[in-house]
Amino acid sequence: MRDTNIKNVIEAMIFASEEPLTLSRINNMLMDQCDLKSSDIKGIIENLKSDYAERGIELIETASGFSFKTREDYTENLRGLWDGRRPKYTRAFLETMAIIAYRQPVTRGDIEEIRGVAASSALVRQLLDRDWIRAVGRKEVPGRPTLYGTTNAFLDYFGLRSLNELPVLEEEAKNDEKIQGSPAGEEEAQKRL
Repeated sequence: MRDTNIKNVIEAMIFASEEPLTLSRINNMLMDQCDLKSSDIKGIIENLKSDYAERGIELIETASGFSFKTREDYTENLRGLWDGRRPKYTRAFLETMAIIAYRQPVTRGDIEEIRGVAASSALVRQLLDRDWIRAVGRKEVPGRPTLYGTTNAFLDYFGLRSLNELPVLEEEAKNDEKIQGSPAGEEEAQKRL
């Protein structure tokens, strides 16, 4: 198979796939057709990313692999395609999701303590049903409550490769500034590096 054909085949695979494709899955699908290393496939994907640099869609890598998505610049232009079906999330939903994402693993009790109100079991069930969170264990305290953490589906939905790509919270940024401004903070900042 010629290089341009391989590139076109990989592009078609990613485009046609219902979920993001990993390098290993692409490699397995191409095994019978050609002998490529993961580094070769990664190079072809990087080449495809540059091909789409000036287009309305982009090739992105998320926690689950590679996929195409429309550029955020065109969100307003595309809004009419969804006829108001855009999901509306309640404040409680967003707060709960943010607590789990930034503080994981957490229990419902932890969520309630941070929010200052009861964490609805329906809300947690909704996040579980969306596959945005999952049970990651049990806390070693009386009652052994379930610990929750985010999933790759959560990262994929928000276009993230890892939790490190989450925006920095304002209070964390302020705390980092306070720490770095003090003499003891300089030492603490160096320890983090």
